Amino acid sequence: MNTNPSPDTVSEAVELLRALGFDEEVEIDGKLLRCAAGAAEADGAHVLHQFRFEGPSDPADEAIVLGIEIPALGVRGIVVSGYGASVEPGSAEVLRALAAR
Repeated sequence: MNTNPSPDTVSEAVELLRALGFDEEVEIDGKLLRCAAGAAEADGAHVLHQFRFEGPSDPADEAIVLGIEIPALGVRGIVVSGYGASVEPGSAEVLRALAAR
């Protein structure tokens, strides 16, 4: 059973993940995940936490926050991205694959 509180905002999700030890900011760059520790193939990452948000006035204004582990780099990090219609086309495929895990 997950006893972690469910965050109401992107900022709260990031704060929660940081408190759980996810300390790297991770960006999607093509099929790679990049952070201060380096870059690794996205298909080797494990999604441990996932939070999705919709804008209060526009359901198309979606965001996703992922708490991921990247074994190839030995890090746990946070991905924050638009989701749905607002995601960047170059990142969409990788983001969908991560969110589906």
